[in-house]
Amino acid sequence: MDLPKRKPTRLKDYDYSSEGAYFITICAHNKQCIFSSVVGAIHESPESVLNENGKVVDDIIKKLNDRFDIIIDKYVIMPNHIHLIVVIDENPRAIRESPLQKRSLISKAMGYLKMNASKQIHKTIHNQKVWQRSFHDHVIRDERDYLKIWNYIDSNPAKWNEDCFFI
Repeated sequence: MDLPKRKPTRLKDYDYSSEGAYFITICAHNKQCIFSSVVGAIHESPESVLNENGKVVDDIIKKLNDRFDIIIDKYVIMPNHIHLIVVIDENPRAIRESPLQKRSLISKAMGYLKMNASKQIHKTIHNQKVWQRSFHDHVIRDERDYLKIWNYIDSNPAKWNEDCFFI
């Protein structure tokens, strides 16, 4: 049986361990709302209120800065996805690996987040599939792009019912 060929999601020949800022989106499996609820009236400032699964994800995100040479500059955990701005400023601890084992710093950090969140969530909900495969990334190209994404993340809960991931 021939499986459909997956469309590459990364920029060809781009080093995702190089200095820069990256906008990352990771979706829950089948876009299930398993991390939070968006609450607040329209005239208030709606916010994403984390459930137990969301708190697990939040704790791991907060520890990524210590585990990897990255800075999580901004993030939001929505009901069925998360958005992050990940900054690689300098990379003194980076170990250059053989081409056969090459995985970027971004891929390693996101894999760590997904794997550890899944392990913790499986302790209470045994067969819960947590994450959609892979993640979406965007290399932030300049300050204007950065500010646009920062504002998008900041306003994401208020625009939840207009979000492409809204279910």
